[in-house]
Amino acid sequence: MRCRLFLVVAVCSQLSLLAVVACSYPSPQKSYSFHSTAKVLPHKFAIQDGHFALDGKPFQIISGEMHYPRIPRAYWHDRMKMAKAMGLNTITTYVFWNIHEPESGVYDFSDEKDIAEFIREAQQEGLYVILRPGPYVCAEWEWGGYPAWLLKDRDIVVRSSDPKFMAPAVRWLARLGQELASLQIGKGGPIIAVQVENEYGSFGNDHAYMEQIHQAIVKGGFTDAVLYTADGPEHLASGTLADLPAVVNFGPGEAQKAFATLKHFRSQGPFMNGEYWAGWFDNWGGRHASTDASKQAAELEWMLRQGYSVSIYMFHGGTNFGWMNGANSNGTNYQPDVTSYDYDSALDESGRPTPKYFALRDAIARATGIAPPSLPSTPPTIAVPEFTFSEAISLWKALPEPRHSTALLSMEDLDQSYGYILYRTELQGPISGDLELDELHDYAQIYLDGKQVGTLDRRLAQNHLSIGSNNDKARLDILVENTGRVNYSKALRGERKGITNKVTLAGRLLTDWNTYSLPMTNPETLAYTKADCEGPCFYRAVFSVGEKRDTFLDTSAFSKGQVWVNGHPLGRVWSVGPQKTLYMPGPWLKKGKNDVVVFDLNGEARPTLRGRETPILNAEPK
Repeated sequence: MRCRLFLVVAVCSQLSLLAVVACSYPSPQKSYSFHSTAKVLPHKFAIQDGHFALDGKPFQIISGEMHYPRIPRAYWHDRMKMAKAMGLNTITTYVFWNIHEPESGVYDFSDEKDIAEFIREAQQEGLYVILRPGPYVCAEWEWGGYPAWLLKDRDIVVRSSDPKFMAPAVRWLARLGQELASLQIGKGGPIIAVQVENEYGSFGNDHAYMEQIHQAIVKGGFTDAVLYTADGPEHLASGTLADLPAVVNFGPGEAQKAFATLKHFRSQGPFMNGEYWAGWFDNWGGRHASTDASKQAAELEWMLRQGYSVSIYMFHGGTNFGWMNGANSNGTNYQPDVTSYDYDSALDESGRPTPKYFALRDAIARATGIAPPSLPSTPPTIAVPEFTFSEAISLWKALPEPRHSTALLSMEDLDQSYGYILYRTELQGPISGDLELDELHDYAQIYLDGKQVGTLDRRLAQNHLSIGSNNDKARLDILVENTGRVNYSKALRGERKGITNKVTLAGRLLTDWNTYSLPMTNPETLAYTKADCEGPCFYRAVFSVGEKRDTFLDTSAFSKGQVWVNGHPLGRVWSVGPQKTLYMPGPWLKKGKNDVVVFDLNGEARPTLRGRETPILNAEPK
């Protein structure tokens, strides 16, 4: 029988204060600042006698997942303090390739993308870090973290040994190593483990590909932490590598069976749950996830009492700001995820503890026998009085110069990753027949001579409608939104956006297109006027607040679009629900006047908006 392991081992208990700072990990009852001039000493995290060991002493990982770009940077410390107060000793995070390399060879590690700072702040709070660099991460994130520019090459096969994919992936992991390799435990940092790929067994069984990713991570400098793979229990044989430890991912009610499977597969250990799904995500047109906190707490306590290591997915979900929500598909259906990544997690979208937080906190304390630190205070949210959008501009008056082509172009052909794309051609009339958009990705509004004649939604498997006109000529406009690239299954390999094959009318191929790239960046710079606007419109307004605190913008008055405040893209709006508010972080507000822009595909003149103290995430879906 394995020895019972505890939340934090007493590695530093007999050392001087200076040595404690160097060791970087105090007991969970205390909080130290690590901004010290003392030299940070390396430590050894390894697998010893079938369990994890830190500097030769048994160590049980009690982790929770949260993702740096889903949390305003100003709140990173707050969320980590909450993790510590729940009894966690580790946080886990994915690394999102697409936000760091938005263009091939162009890297960005600023602001919410400064993952090295995120990890340093974890160390300052006395937390270890499990890093999951992928390069595929799933995570209900846009295209599973892959950058969209990969798709400009129509022959590329992502998540395979295809050199057209492996070359940029290897280059990316090397660049990531420049940022993070020095933060591994063996170099005095907090990173104790690094995951190789991500649940690959549910995707394929190409072990040669997995070994290539393994070697790329090693060559990136990740040699001073434990490397491992993670899969569901039924996929362990397909996704693992013989020389790396394996952990198992599962949801509530599956712990005993999953660990039995892992023990049968790798009897030598270590035994860890890499993702415990203590919640779930939402998709547009579906219902808000609500899971059983008491069941999850009981199962978590059972796992900890067995000595197993655990990572709760998600401890804090946060927000898919901007265009970063993903989508699910089995190759035929398509379900885009909402902006909120609340996930029914222990901390809600705005970082406030839920009843689940306290249930899990109590379970950890009972299992470990260690009282957690006191709970940090959380400032109240604010309401913003209703205000009216008095300025607007029609999308039709804000179009850029088009690109002409005979055949259809995708977003990626135009070096565009997110937003909208407009296809325009002239039809010879009279017109009557079925308009078919072959491989619509993902949502289209169709116009004849400026009048909307219908919508098509990939989510509802719609791709055709009847149109007609008695005019000698008619202008056909097809406005397409990328509502999120698929992040799971082999369907992700074909996730170009726009209309990705052809358009036919009454069976006749349409050609000769003018295509407008609409990435929806910097909408605050458009030429707004006081004139009313209806249809696809941008609306601009100013609202005032007396203090910079969180609020939730009520988007119930809008149909489908996007919201920006002070230049920050908050996320998507869609009347189908279940989400009817957008989280507005207090640090992104200004004391006094704040600028807000809304784009609505079906706008009405002079809409209104207000901020609520509580979110609406569970509206009845349409």
